[in-house]
Amino acid sequence: MDLKVARQLFTLRDLRNAVLGVVVVFGGLGLSGLTLYAHQIGDVRMAAISASVSLVFVLLILIFIVPPLARNARRETSQMNLPFEFTTGGAVLLVLIVIVGFSAWNTGNNLLFLVLSFLLASMIVGFVAGGLCLKKLDVTMRFPETIFAGEKTPILVTMTNRKRLIPAFSVVVEVRGRERERSVAAGLYDAAFPRFIAKRLGSAPVVRRTLDHFVYVRARDMVEKRTEHVFPNRGKLSIRDFELSTKFPFGFFRHRRRLPAREAELLVFPKIVENPVELDEMPLELGKRVANKRGSGQDLLALRDYQPNDNPRNIDWKATARTSQLTAREYSAEDEQRVTVIFDTRIPAGNERPIRELISAEQSGEAVVVSPRFEEGARIAASLLSELALSNAEIRLLIDSVDTGFGAGRAHVHECLRHLASIEPAIDNKTEPVPGLARVFLETGDSHILLVTANGVPVASPDILQRLKIIGF
Repeated sequence: MDLKVARQLFTLRDLRNAVLGVVVVFGGLGLSGLTLYAHQIGDVRMAAISASVSLVFVLLILIFIVPPLARNARRETSQMNLPFEFTTGGAVLLVLIVIVGFSAWNTGNNLLFLVLSFLLASMIVGFVAGGLCLKKLDVTMRFPETIFAGEKTPILVTMTNRKRLIPAFSVVVEVRGRERERSVAAGLYDAAFPRFIAKRLGSAPVVRRTLDHFVYVRARDMVEKRTEHVFPNRGKLSIRDFELSTKFPFGFFRHRRRLPAREAELLVFPKIVENPVELDEMPLELGKRVANKRGSGQDLLALRDYQPNDNPRNIDWKATARTSQLTAREYSAEDEQRVTVIFDTRIPAGNERPIRELISAEQSGEAVVVSPRFEEGARIAASLLSELALSNAEIRLLIDSVDTGFGAGRAHVHECLRHLASIEPAIDNKTEPVPGLARVFLETGDSHILLVTANGVPVASPDILQRLKIIGF
């Protein structure tokens, strides 16, 4: 194992907990064996001392070993398709059943047997009723084509109960999917572990997002609810399936049922910032220069004889009166409003979050933000594209090897934002030039070229730097 990689994945606290866990577990086993040996040889004092110390080790195991294992087990079971799980109330009820059952068997008290039968009946009824509640339920979800981070997004969730007699009570609907193909630490796992271990650890966990809570759905009925969700960060979610769950009727069990969903990808565009400082300070002067060619501008280019297909509004009546012949005005074309936006995905080392924080956030189901600085750059680029589109400019977005081409209109802007929604930062030492920067200047002609970067002034020729407009983040 590479020690440099190991230091990123594991901290001194992890090493301390691992050593403590091994010592506590093997120490407890050793004391148990010592207690058994003392009983066999008849040394009562040694048996008592070793038994007392072993209880201390058991207590340490319960405090330091069991809780992390329980959290990991809960996280693993959430990825599995289990039909039900015990809630806290169900676990308490199970302990009560064991205690009351043992007391009733030990004492033969009829009242305790009556209480035991009541507890068992409650658990059985709750288990059966909760399972029936989720039978024959169908769910559909509709969401808008465009979703922006930080804005309220309306989502329509429809639940259909196909049962003839039994209604559905207190059903929570969740959508499950993956936010990325592999884990944020997949590269480190590949370098630190054998292939079969790294493949399992490097797979991205399935995340769940709660859609809505249906309190009551009658038999052979359909209920549609409109809910608003706010996605805090840009990104994507590849939808896999729906998960229905209920704690009806007593809350002893959490019954679950998964329904297949049509494969879809939910994209969250970067947040659009209104009038950022960078946009106000750019002297683009779009549409203010004129070109020496015919077009639909406002400046007069020439006068010529009127043609049958000319617009009558372009007739110059003063020139017509002087020449006694119909004369038409010809206007010059305004400068093409074409802007190329280059987004540099490289960020300097040290601007990303620690890998341990990213792994913890990913395992807990939270939205993973690799670099807040990179997210700010994505917001600036998205706001820049939106602002340019409102000024009727033809825009083009370049991200590494992605080239959207020039286009205008809302559809083209959304195509650009789709690329910004799914890109990931690349940690770099900012010594290399921006990929394809020189090639872009040869291709774009007279269009404006804007570079959104976190690396300052790029490595390029003086001619390129003179024409380039740099927007830092």
